[in-house]
Parts: sequence; C-alpha cells; structure tokens
Amino acid sequence: GTATKLATARNINDVPFDGSGDITLTADAGTLTGSILNSTITGSSLTSVGTLTSATVNGKVIVGASSAASASAVLEASSTTQGFLPPRMSGAQRDAISSKAAGLVVWCTNCGQNGELQVYNGTAWTNLIGGTASNAILRVGDEYQGGIIAYILVSGDPGYDANVQHGLIATAADISTAAQWGCQGTTIAGAEGTAIGTGNQNTIDIMAGCATAGIAARLCGDLVQGGYSDWYLPSKDELDKLRLNLASIGGFWPRDYWSSTEGDTNNALQQYFGNGSQTNYFKAYEGRVRAVRSF
Repeated sequence: GTATKLATARNINDVPFDGSGDITLTADAGTLTGSILNSTITGSSLTSVGTLTSATVNGKVIVGASSAASASAVLEASSTTQGFLPPRMSGAQRDAISSKAAGLVVWCTNCGQNGELQVYNGTAWTNLIGGTASNAILRVGDEYQGGIIAYILVSGDPGYDANVQHGLIATAADISTAAQWGCQGTTIAGAEGTAIGTGNQNTIDIMAGCATAGIAARLCGDLVQGGYSDWYLPSKDELDKLRLNLASIGGFWPRDYWSSTEGDTNNALQQYFGNGSQTNYFKAYEGRVRAVRSF
C-alpha cells in the first residue's frame, strides 16, 4: 500500500495500523497511546517517537541498531556505552505484582545489601542462578504495611529474630493533637508495661478499664489505616524509639506525646519530643498521639 506520512503528529490514540500501508515519520511522532503497530514504520526508525503507551508491536524489535544481530531474538538492544535496565522496585512492590508470569525479571532495590536482579520461576522469586532470592532489607523510614517503619528490633530486644526482621511501624502523621490519656483517678490494671512489645497489651487494658471516648489508647485501638486495624498506643520504651528516629519517620512536633504506660492512679508517662525527656503527667492532660503497630 501507499505509505502514510505523519509529519508532525503529536498524539495517535487507539489507531490500528493493520499493515495495509507503511508509516513514514519525518518528525517527532509525539505519543502513541493504545495503538497496535502491525505495519512497518520507516523514516525515523523510532528515534524520536516520544512515548509508546500500551502499544503492541507484532514482530522483531531492535533498539540501538538498524540491523539484527540474531534471527533467534525477538528483542535486541545494541550499545557499547549503555546497558539494559529492568524495572526497579522494592521487595514490597515486587510482591504486590499480580498474576506473575514465570520468567518475570525485576531489580529488587532493597533485597540484600546492594539490591538484586531476580526472576520469578512460577512459584517463587530466585536470583539469576536459581538460588533463593535475597530477602528485602527493611530500613527505618521505609513506607511499609500501612505506615512508616519507626524501629527495627536489634539483638537484646524482646522478639528479636536474627533471621527475620521485626519492629515497629508508626502512622505517617499524628492521629490526635490533643487527647487525654483518660480516667484520671482510676488505676488501670495491666497497663504498666514499659518494654518494647508491651504497648499493645497496655492499649487493650486501657480500653477495657476506661470507657471514656476519645482517649489516646482508644483512638489508636480503634484506628483502621492502610488496611490494618492492629494499631496501638506505644509503651514507654516504644515511644522512645519513635523519638530517637523522629527525623526518619517524619511529622512529629516538639510537644508532649502520650505513651500507654500508666504511672499511678492519676498519672501516665508522656515524652517531650523536643528534648526526649519522659515524665509522668496527669491523665487529663491533652497530649499528642502517634499510633504504632508491630511487624
């Protein structure tokens, strides 16, 4: 057929080129969106085609050269100064890919110490020689499971596992700027936990022992965010880890934040995020609240 000349086309949307005529490009073709390219494109050799979005090319594709190096390859990239860059993503993004096909290749940016090229074998991700893929290494400040990683357990912490990373995830922002701890004058049985790993039980006990609406523990315990509903008010030591990593987590103010650790009948422990000091303060005080969850 006769070649179709597209001298200055900027957008060619959902146009089926069925092979009845070639296409000659004499200028930037702009954006090809949703187009099936069955015919031969000549003239520019796609050197300034712009962006191909959801386009299907039926036949061999050569990038960086004008002739094929091998008849056995459907896709060729030729260069002596540049390499092939596969899709780059975190381990969480990799795991979120749906309907993964065997042979799918990605670069996992946080797998191993320096990242790793990985292939899906139909059942699991492997490295390129078929071995077990390196696990994603989580870091404080990463977005993860509904919030921001606030702390990763180290040897000596309750719940530490040398083979599996565990720690705390904080909400990306305060869930209240002025909430009472609640029930001043009432002792809450079981809410005296201070260590890492005790905040969740503290929160459960506070919610059971203090029916007041809008208190710090209830705001955390009732929270559903990022698809997760197991948030809680951090214990004294958990809150201190948030303060130590506040720059990486973000969104904190130099103000008083409530912990879930009760001091006595009238007081509970709070932490001033300006200088890190922890003090017992009366439960009716309206402090800031940041929720956490464990992973």
